[in-house]
Amino acid sequence: MTSVRKLFAFLKPYRRWAILAPLFMLIEVSMDLTQPYMIERIVDDGVSKLNLPYVLQAGGIMIVLALIGAIGGSGCTVFAVWAAMGTGADIRAAVFRKVQAFSFGNLDRFGTGQLITRLTNDVQQIQDAVQALLRIMVRAPFLMIGALIMAIITAPQLAIIPLVLMVLVLSGLILIIGRAYPMFNQVQARIDDMNTVMQENLAGVRVVKAFVRAPYEMRRFEIANNNLMNQIINVARIVTITFPMMMILMNFGVVAVLWFGGIQVIQKHMEIGQIIAFTNYLATTLFSLMMVSMLVLQMSRAAASADRIEQVLDSTSDIKDRPNANREFNPRGLVAFEHVTFSYNGSDSDPVLKDITFTAKPGQTVALLGSTGAGKSSLVHLIPRFYDVTAGRVTIDGVDVRDVAQTALRRNIGVALQEAVLFSGSVRDNIRYGRPEASDDEVVTAARIAQAHDFITALPDGYDTMLGQRGVNLSGGQKQRLAIARAVLLRPAILILDDSTSSVDVETETRIQDALGDLIRERTCFVIAQRISTVLKADKILVIDDGVVAAEGTHAELLDTSPIYRDIYDSQLGSGGAAHG
Repeated sequence: MTSVRKLFAFLKPYRRWAILAPLFMLIEVSMDLTQPYMIERIVDDGVSKLNLPYVLQAGGIMIVLALIGAIGGSGCTVFAVWAAMGTGADIRAAVFRKVQAFSFGNLDRFGTGQLITRLTNDVQQIQDAVQALLRIMVRAPFLMIGALIMAIITAPQLAIIPLVLMVLVLSGLILIIGRAYPMFNQVQARIDDMNTVMQENLAGVRVVKAFVRAPYEMRRFEIANNNLMNQIINVARIVTITFPMMMILMNFGVVAVLWFGGIQVIQKHMEIGQIIAFTNYLATTLFSLMMVSMLVLQMSRAAASADRIEQVLDSTSDIKDRPNANREFNPRGLVAFEHVTFSYNGSDSDPVLKDITFTAKPGQTVALLGSTGAGKSSLVHLIPRFYDVTAGRVTIDGVDVRDVAQTALRRNIGVALQEAVLFSGSVRDNIRYGRPEASDDEVVTAARIAQAHDFITALPDGYDTMLGQRGVNLSGGQKQRLAIARAVLLRPAILILDDSTSSVDVETETRIQDALGDLIRERTCFVIAQRISTVLKADKILVIDDGVVAAEGTHAELLDTSPIYRDIYDSQLGSGGAAHG
């Protein structure tokens, strides 16, 4: 429950509503506790004595008390909802802010499906728990204690009955809650699994349809869905015992009251109205205890969700700014890798990059060539500190990138990835995503460099055309060109094109390279490519093989000195490479 207490700190801004809700509930509880007493008086002083005016007068008082109680209950509900919704919104915002601060490594460990569940379902559980707590934490305990006291006052001879029943009920509840709590954690884990399947399916729906894998995806979802259903059923089997148990005990209690109370009435030691009032108070006591049990069960599920949310909030980013980090960084673009080794899990796993050393000077284009999985993308991801090196260091203008604030560092690095990620909004807003203040002329210039201007102007509303989620209404090549335009618009000191023209035809790619010419002369450019035609004009080509630099040089030099490069060249452009060099 420690996590629950931590998250309830988010309730502080709404403490006014959190205080008013229980106070209004006290009004309703007070009115509810008077009703059985009024019934007792009506029966014993009105009905039994055939006193109609007293019955009418007492009945009128009961109606007024009920209306006052209704006002109290309604006020409690309104204030509880305000406090709970505000608390839920603030927790959700805090989790989202935390996720935005995560490094790529943190995101790799949590996974998209888990984070979606924690931002939605887990926060909803906390929100519901706050609302229930503000409404029931006063009503149930006060109603239970008040009803028990009133029952004892009404008929002391029968007081042992509710006390025995409460002991039995509490014993049963402790057993049920002890078994249910760990199962709620498993329910949330099953929701994680189902969300992951859904997220993967919806993100890759075109691949699913292209490969006719809908039946396979349906089976995957069915397994995750059934696992969730079965886990919820397992919890329900335990939790649903509560209500029948309460009803059985309450019925036994009523029978006991009527049995022993009836004897007392026959012996003239009690009045019938006392029996009626005591029965009502007994029912109120047990129903209040049931409300407490439901609240505790809900809190148990909320505690499981709170633990999962705390895992996110307590996580620290793998990438952190140093206390004296440089926040005014304006580099020329001299990039150096000095004996860099990198592993995704630190020293606990095999390195992806091993002892990488090279230098890229301002104005140079450095191309990275190699097979899939060789480590090309991992290498360029170290420059903007998406990950930190395991050993060695990466410097820009002689400054270790770990000594530069992340914001200042990435403001000087433009990145266009192979998987072009676009956002809902206009084409214009997507291009100036990294520089919202950019002028329309700058946006058009960047689009022209990326060879995107012509297809943008052919869209229904040109640059104001609204894109669907992830740019669904554009082709792969069009999305990549927008991603290049977005990176170019930054006018960065370092430009990274991570296989960002893989979906573009060769002719368009050539035009993009020519248009980038003037821009690149002033900047350091890293180009990752699968097509060797993309790297022919690079100032320096690094051939990456199994995480090491297998060869380094210009196109002509590598044709003469690198068998790996020559094999790649011959396989793509035909033999006779030396002649072309």
